[in-house]
Amino acid sequence: MPPRFRLRWVAFGVFTLATALNYLDRQILAALAPRIREEFGLSNADYGLLLAAFSIAYALSSPAAGMLIDRFGLNLGISVSVTLWSVCGIATGVVNGFGALVAVRAALGVAESGGIPASGKANAMYLPPKERSLGAALNQIGLSLGAAGAPLVGVWLSTRYGWRWAFIATGLAGLLWVPLWLATARAIPPSAVEKAQTAARRSEVIADPRLWTLVAANVLSMVLFSLWTNWTTLYLVEERGLTMEQANRGFAWIPPVCANLGGLLGGWLAFRGIHRDGEAQAARIRVCGWAAAALLLTAAIPYLPGAGLATAGIGLSFFWTTAMSVNIYALPLDIFGATHAALAISILTFAFGLMQTAISPALGALIDRYGFEPVCIAGALMPLAAFGALRRLISRERAGG
Repeated sequence: MPPRFRLRWVAFGVFTLATALNYLDRQILAALAPRIREEFGLSNADYGLLLAAFSIAYALSSPAAGMLIDRFGLNLGISVSVTLWSVCGIATGVVNGFGALVAVRAALGVAESGGIPASGKANAMYLPPKERSLGAALNQIGLSLGAAGAPLVGVWLSTRYGWRWAFIATGLAGLLWVPLWLATARAIPPSAVEKAQTAARRSEVIADPRLWTLVAANVLSMVLFSLWTNWTTLYLVEERGLTMEQANRGFAWIPPVCANLGGLLGGWLAFRGIHRDGEAQAARIRVCGWAAAALLLTAAIPYLPGAGLATAGIGLSFFWTTAMSVNIYALPLDIFGATHAALAISILTFAFGLMQTAISPALGALIDRYGFEPVCIAGALMPLAAFGALRRLISRERAGG
């Protein structure tokens, strides 16, 4: 393995730690949701509104975050973002009252909106096109490690020191990452040079129909991602009769680990397809088609006997969701390059945030009334619609735009 190859992956690996911290801070809430709901007297619909407060702030801030990262550079952008979200995470652990909790989670959404766009830009700057699905897979590992760590870290800290210290400790960890990254960036510079944007070029990216096709595919494919990242612990508690501690220690960390493996497989399959055929977009979309077909099995999860088999079903669903996601998030880098990577990715995260804002209260109300069966059935069909949108994208590309 050439030294240059090793170094760029070391740098990108350090950057991925920020993604892990991003999701650890975010998902501690989901892991401790039963305890927090009890303390604040919340229904599932109330919990959905709490998720929506984060999501709307995240969505509305994402395009600005992407443009600022492209404008002022990767290192400054991610340093400011991580510092702010760490402070907001700490603040979550000291609030009293539901209104204050909603406000601080909305502030967390603003701060974390720069995380995924910055990761996309780092991917485009450090990795060549054929490796970018693998880069997105490594980034997904960061997401999944954060999500998998949240139940384990959250329950460990909450049982010893109270649920508030889970938020404070994870926020402090983020503050330690910033100097680590700045030292890494000085030692291992990227291979792609950041170029100044013009307003005209930004408007061209935003107006490009290919971007909005990707937005549609991302929204449709990420419904299941939103479901399993936010509702797995509650599902195991309410539908499978486990305590919060049993759910988190025994089961809730498993689906995010499966997501790691799915991201790696999705990235590797695209890497092999690009190596064989030389067509990056076609290879990525082909993997998305396989994932969409496999995700039809999500509809069976509520009917599986026992918490163990249900968790296995959730893990399989999460596996193929991330296999699809890593390829969707690599496609804007193929189309728009490193210069506009943060902006393009931020539009996808903007759309994801809006989707989660709209769907979280609706999911809560639906689950309160009917349980998880209709949610899983509808979610199983969404990735097929996403694949249909991606097929339109590749047809347009082959027709010359």
